[in-house]
Amino acid sequence: MDNPSDKHESDVNHPGGFLAGVVIGSLVGAGAMLLLAPQSGKRTRAKIQLKGIELRDQTAEAVEDAAAQARVTARQITTDVREKAEELQQRGQDIFDEQKARVSAAIGAGKAALQGA
Repeated sequence: MDNPSDKHESDVNHPGGFLAGVVIGSLVGAGAMLLLAPQSGKRTRAKIQLKGIELRDQTAEAVEDAAAQARVTARQITTDVREKAEELQQRGQDIFDEQKARVSAAIGAGKAALQGA
């Protein structure tokens, strides 16, 4: 059975969830700022525009960080898979060589038995 804390942990580490949270939180904050702003509409719009630019920049930075982390993780996975494949290939070759030696020994014993008979 799946452990609920494992699901929560994977949700927390998911970059898409983080970005969605940032965007939704920013929209809620912008709406609250509009409702509670004690200054003129022109000044409020200017502030909202600046906050929008800041949000865009933060989001772009978060996306770049997530992409960089994904690239690093992909490289690590590729390296791990290659190492595992090489290890399995070597193990297969060792087993093949061992079986070949056994078959050769059995053939040699069979030939010796036939010649001695």
